[in-house]
Amino acid sequence: MNTLNIIEKLKTENTASREELIFLIKNISDSGREVLRKAAQELTLKIFGNKIYIRGLIEMSSYCKNDCFYCGLRRSNKNAVRYRLSEQQILFCCDDGYKLGFRTFVLQGGEDGYYSDELMCGIVSEIKRRHPDCAVTLSLGERGEQSFKRLFDAGADRYLLRHETADEAHYSKLHPESMSGAYRKSLLYKLKDIGYQTGAGFMVGSPYQTAENLADDLLFIEQLRPQMCGIGPFIPHKDTIFRDCEQGSLELTLTLLSVIRLMNPYILLPSTTALGTIHPKGREIGILHGANVIMPNLSPREHRKDYAIYDNKICTGEEAAECVPCLANRMKSIGYQIVTDKGDYKSIRNSECGIRN
Repeated sequence: MNTLNIIEKLKTENTASREELIFLIKNISDSGREVLRKAAQELTLKIFGNKIYIRGLIEMSSYCKNDCFYCGLRRSNKNAVRYRLSEQQILFCCDDGYKLGFRTFVLQGGEDGYYSDELMCGIVSEIKRRHPDCAVTLSLGERGEQSFKRLFDAGADRYLLRHETADEAHYSKLHPESMSGAYRKSLLYKLKDIGYQTGAGFMVGSPYQTAENLADDLLFIEQLRPQMCGIGPFIPHKDTIFRDCEQGSLELTLTLLSVIRLMNPYILLPSTTALGTIHPKGREIGILHGANVIMPNLSPREHRKDYAIYDNKICTGEEAAECVPCLANRMKSIGYQIVTDKGDYKSIRNSECGIRN
């Protein structure tokens, strides 16, 4: 087995076997990474041009009913600073973001029961009323199928629900017994059935993770065919049991970004905040490895540091939504341009042909 042959297969067939993916993850060299990177970048440019889609991230609440072992917002963390945004605050963030050029708003939060279906449907429908040319993405964790349906009917376009790991045994090492990886994955299929443009994703370098786990994640993404996928390096939080664990590898995260692009050519693939946290040019590097989305922070300034899912998260400066020109200049420095287009997956797919997905 040869890593270059596997990369060539990914380029030409947009797939690889589990054994091939495991071998690639374990054995790829620096020169192989560059071959892989170039292939992913060329494919991204072929489909999307040099466009980078921006999404305005609004972190609604740091309350969470769950107790995930790796997350700083976990229920049992007594040191977490808790807040939740009001409907008026969320709408103000969207109004402000619209003026800054955002045409997609990502409403993200812990699993906070305060945000009932009635409240969230009202928020979503009002955003769509004020800004009918915008997309609304929700990332609010596990909700029931009827809740997902009500939010979709209210106008939500997209839903992000990271599966975190496709392996049930690995999932159980990162979460309490009350949570199920199989159930979480089943919700992703329900979201697709309802009609959402659906996003999954996983952490790279999380505790106990193996190359086999990562190969299974890649194959799950291939099977699910989500319209979006968010991956980023694991970064420990000081108030969790994994506080002393090493953070995920930049190189491995970039390798997996490129593999995901080759396996899923039309996918919307963020260069995540976590990448920007572990490397000062992490977002630019992610773009050069096949990513095509960035999500600057639109949350109220006074709360940005409080949405602390891991330590040292970037949330101000050139990474913040107020500095879109700064981000635009950074993207321009590597040959890309920020666009205000919603980056609708269906319209992109309908405008292209000849590449399997």
